[in-house]
Amino acid sequence: MELRELMQKLSEASGVSGYESEVAEVIKANFQDYTDNIKKDNLGNLICFKKGKKNNGNKIMLAAHMDEIGLMVKDIDEKGYVQFTNIGGIDQRTLLCQEVIIHGKEKIYGIIGAKPPHLSTDEERNKALKMEDLVIDIGLNKDETNKVIRIGDIITIKRRVTHLLNDWMAGKALDDRAGILALYICLKELDNINHDMDVYCVATVQEEVGTRGAITSTYGINPDVGIAIDVGFGKTPELNKFDTIEMMKGPAITMGPNIHPKIFEKLREVAKNNYIDYQVDVAPGRTGTDAWPMQVSREGVATGLLSIPLRYMHTSVETISLSDIEKTGKLLARFIASLNGIDMEELLCY
Repeated sequence: MELRELMQKLSEASGVSGYESEVAEVIKANFQDYTDNIKKDNLGNLICFKKGKKNNGNKIMLAAHMDEIGLMVKDIDEKGYVQFTNIGGIDQRTLLCQEVIIHGKEKIYGIIGAKPPHLSTDEERNKALKMEDLVIDIGLNKDETNKVIRIGDIITIKRRVTHLLNDWMAGKALDDRAGILALYICLKELDNINHDMDVYCVATVQEEVGTRGAITSTYGINPDVGIAIDVGFGKTPELNKFDTIEMMKGPAITMGPNIHPKIFEKLREVAKNNYIDYQVDVAPGRTGTDAWPMQVSREGVATGLLSIPLRYMHTSVETISLSDIEKTGKLLARFIASLNGIDMEELLCY
């Protein structure tokens, strides 16, 4: 499938943390031609296995989370309006006037309404509304609403991908469906590259509510090396350059205490040797990604992190460049190939 089309399918699929089954089916359908086996674990992580050429027992795990931030029904008021809360760190400033889908007995479409500016006071117009003051209007009264919606139903933003100029795209859940697409590119590249290590590409669940999927999947796989693929803060005019990474300049390779220094150096070496654009990102503590639970699983895993530049994170108009995703996928594949014939104990010792 063409990358732009697959990125759109991944973005538009539903997959709020803890309810990732719809996007998992999209991933499974598109990954199966490039893997030897795909299975779900007990938590819902999708584990895509590609066997290495040598049965030496060495394993590498690549992890990108497939869950997205979203909303959940918490009450239905006397007039049929739906009150809601958040799942994950959604930016509540962006919720007003959004179209949404409530995943009830069927897909129910609604809007998060607003008082017209003509009827608002100056104070109301200049004040950001809190999430608890917002409601969803689906056009039904209370009795009719209760027939199709229950408290606890999941809500997603209704958003189709927008294709911008060049290879840029904007939409919801590109954090971290862009990372999932990088895994797809990596697996396709590995079809034409000899690699000794067994490869486990994991679409993890519940990252946005505590990196839970990476905790259980890393424990089960017990890899020698782990690489997390996530998104980083793409540079925009108002942001400090030291807190951001540039768009269209390749993935950021993270360094810091959450990262094994030899893995960082090897990733950078591979990028240079293969003329793949890359940047360096500094994380002085926990990275807030799947790299953290990977690193501290069992007796510890040598871990790296690649971050794809993304603008407007945790909104419904997250923006990426396909070229950055392609470079990330190719770097992963070349990194895996670079480990052929290497003594892992020698590579990973401090």
